[in-house]
Amino acid sequence: MQVAKEQTWSSATYSKNARFVSDLGANVLELLAPAAGERILDLGCGDGILTRRIADAGASVLGVDASDDFVASTRSLGVDAEVMNGEALTFEGEFDAVFSNAALHWMTEADAVVAGVYRALKPGGRFVAEFGGHGNVAAIVTALRALADRYGIDDKLAHPWFFPTAEQYSEMLVSAGFTVERAALIPRPTHLPSGLTGWIETFRAPFFHAAGSKADRLLHELEALLSPSLRDYKGEWTADYMRLRFIAHKK
Repeated sequence: MQVAKEQTWSSATYSKNARFVSDLGANVLELLAPAAGERILDLGCGDGILTRRIADAGASVLGVDASDDFVASTRSLGVDAEVMNGEALTFEGEFDAVFSNAALHWMTEADAVVAGVYRALKPGGRFVAEFGGHGNVAAIVTALRALADRYGIDDKLAHPWFFPTAEQYSEMLVSAGFTVERAALIPRPTHLPSGLTGWIETFRAPFFHAAGSKADRLLHELEALLSPSLRDYKGEWTADYMRLRFIAHKK
């Protein structure tokens, strides 16, 4: 059986296949409502597109990401950024707000993330984020797991994420000392401009690398399994996204 490999990121591939991530992050950025003079941490900043928008609002922003390539991309936009593991944040009472879009589900040590965010915030600071929630890409995960068993691939490669319910994550926030203002799951069917193949290339490449010479056949089977539910009559693909959006405050 092929064992799990770590997800890697390319800002070029991300821009080509996943520009919708930052485009659809506009609503959570509005919820953040960054103000001039605020000090804000963008946790899991990705390629820096939203980090740049926070800076444009007049805030002093720092982006952190575990990917060297993403940090370089963020810096290329003229925004301060550091390579840092979101599960091991090192800040103490520095930020008025912590923002995160489409990143927290990759940080499976969620309790460590929440505790680190709490430490990083000033008293009264806010934690505003959106990420994959319970049921996110459920059809894709189910199909990947079925094929993992058939091809002898580690099941962890089919579902490496943390997708909690709103209640589960709210309990984690409260346990860490936060007051939760709102938290809700939001269904958001998401058009995939590069099709299912582009999505897989960006978000689940380790799964297909594990298939070796059988990767093309596996992808063909995956498309056949998912086509009835995720591909329309024009051949366009839409992923079954479910997002968890919340705002919480440090007491």
